[in-house]
Amino acid sequence: MRPPTIRDVAERAGVSKSLVSLVLRGSGPVRPEKRDAVLRAARDLGYRPNTAARHLGERRARPPAPGPADSGAPLVGVLLNDLRNPWFVDLLEGLDSLLHASGLRMLLADARLNRRTGQDQAGPFLDLGVDGLVVVGTLPDPAALETVAERIPVVLAGAREAVPPGVDVVAGDDERGTRLVTEHLIGLGHRRIAHLAGYGAVGALRRSSFEGTMRDHGLAGEARVEPGDMTEEGGYRATVRLLSRPDRPTAILAVNDITGVGALSAAEELGLRVPHDVSVTGYDNTGISRLRHLWLTTVDNASHEVGRRAARRLLDRLEHPGGAGELRLVAPALEIRGTSGPPGGPGGITPGA
Repeated sequence: MRPPTIRDVAERAGVSKSLVSLVLRGSGPVRPEKRDAVLRAARDLGYRPNTAARHLGERRARPPAPGPADSGAPLVGVLLNDLRNPWFVDLLEGLDSLLHASGLRMLLADARLNRRTGQDQAGPFLDLGVDGLVVVGTLPDPAALETVAERIPVVLAGAREAVPPGVDVVAGDDERGTRLVTEHLIGLGHRRIAHLAGYGAVGALRRSSFEGTMRDHGLAGEARVEPGDMTEEGGYRATVRLLSRPDRPTAILAVNDITGVGALSAAEELGLRVPHDVSVTGYDNTGISRLRHLWLTTVDNASHEVGRRAARRLLDRLEHPGGAGELRLVAPALEIRGTSGPPGGPGGITPGA
């Protein structure tokens, strides 16, 4: 169901759209009975003025005056799945840069903390009067967005869960990225390759792509999948299990960089050299992967660009509400560093090479 528009309010109150606009802005002379009719119609329909779209129009009509930021600027709620994930932090930088340049302010909440306290995750943003909502990362109950999406524009960024009608999704192409890194390892000569898997739709897509790529290269029987929780500790425990087996893999493809760091720690504790004895790759190209003492081969999932495109999609929705939601994928790229090399080879790429 589409949210009510100013036209709907005008038709219900029996007045013009311009008069509705005057009443809602609280400006201009309006007869009391007309004002009451407009306010009653807006209340009955659940109409909420799109202050963000109006603000954007005003900014285009006149340049912003010098001075401190407009404290009355429209608000965009941002619900983050987990602040501990560095990939989400990179995404937020891209998101906030475009929102700020467009005169909007960002209000951030950590969904993980809300879950712990049993609070509604998205609903409180409506009470705070936000003009739009960006959900960053996987949510356990995407259906909870339905009520919010009926009132304000909603964009899901960096995740691939099913969403209610009208909600846009902007994410990296996980299937393509996983194929890139899997074929990189196969090209180096690896055959026994293990995947430290994750959860949610993104985890499922990366696992499916890994298994499909191995199958396409005639290596389905050599593929190993070890379930995990996308944390460093989970990556460590899963890698200890894998590398303690007689037919241990010669390469490990982690579902994300944090898991990959856990895999590196496990290999070191077991006395194995990376990449001579075992290659390790991550996913997401976070700042952690670029630390010189790690120098982790990974997939650049374009976090900053995903954030910018999510912001752009929300701005478009604020100006032109309604319509079906769209899926927009950002192309990934492989970043080859020092943790991947031929099986039993002399070593990989050294930092800075």
